[in-house]
Amino acid sequence: MLWIPITLAAAALQTARNAFQRSLTGALSPLGATYTRFLFGFPFAALYAATVLAASDGPAPAPGPAFYGWATLGGVAQIFGTACLLRLFQLRNFATGIAFSKSEILQAALFGMLVLGDHISLLAALAIGVATAGLLLLARGGGAAGAGGLREAARPTLLGLGTGAAFAVAAVAFRAASLSLRDPSFVVSAAVTLAFTTFVQSAGMTLYLRWREPGQIGAVLRAWRLSMLPGAFGAAASACWFTAMTLEIAAFVRMLGLIEVLFGYAVSIVGLRERPSAREVAGSALLVVAIVGLLWERAGAG
Repeated sequence: MLWIPITLAAAALQTARNAFQRSLTGALSPLGATYTRFLFGFPFAALYAATVLAASDGPAPAPGPAFYGWATLGGVAQIFGTACLLRLFQLRNFATGIAFSKSEILQAALFGMLVLGDHISLLAALAIGVATAGLLLLARGGGAAGAGGLREAARPTLLGLGTGAAFAVAAVAFRAASLSLRDPSFVVSAAVTLAFTTFVQSAGMTLYLRWREPGQIGAVLRAWRLSMLPGAFGAAASACWFTAMTLEIAAFVRMLGLIEVLFGYAVSIVGLRERPSAREVAGSALLVVAIVGLLWERAGAG
């Protein structure tokens, strides 16, 4: 049961990282703010992995092609999901953005049903319906009625679904990469996966930003004092997520991570002085209930 306190720590650290990253979106582009998480997170991740390996009694793991493939896929998916989430923060308040991102758990379950042919029970179908209603409420929160309101709602809805899908792919890929190392120490497997993934993300985003947004690299470096915070908290949160998902299947780790929605509302109301609308609160509540209900059903089916 060690994965439970590790997951709770991950949720708290990730909430802090999201808040720090959100404060950078005014000075940086969404991709530039995303870049801070990986560029300044990599030194912390590398130091953590080196410390864990030095303290380990066994030999260092020998990654194979499966490790590199899964870790790279997860890294790219996480970059895309983080960029979508930061853009969503600009369209909606902090807590609603967090709730939208939590559709990752629902989408991970749906991917299993569609790709793997998992049986869809009555409870699962009901959960999907409730989640759809919650997403519609979130999408329309504060929007105008009519065609213009629907067009306005479409963008945050697609961003929210894209965020959830990317994070769902990343969670499964990171667990697969860590398990492919077959190291008897779950801490070593998680640390090595984190260090390599963060390196790939930092290098990949450096090349992309030099091509598409060259000015952002200089802006990020000039804001290094603020950028260190999301980097450090992001590395710490990722270390906890990776460790928990090495111990337990990704779906259940992310289910417990739903407590981040509550952390998000606390930051939104107390720290950022944002006031979610009643429609957004109701939509978020429906989404949380649906995700928990669906994963509860899947746990019973297993």
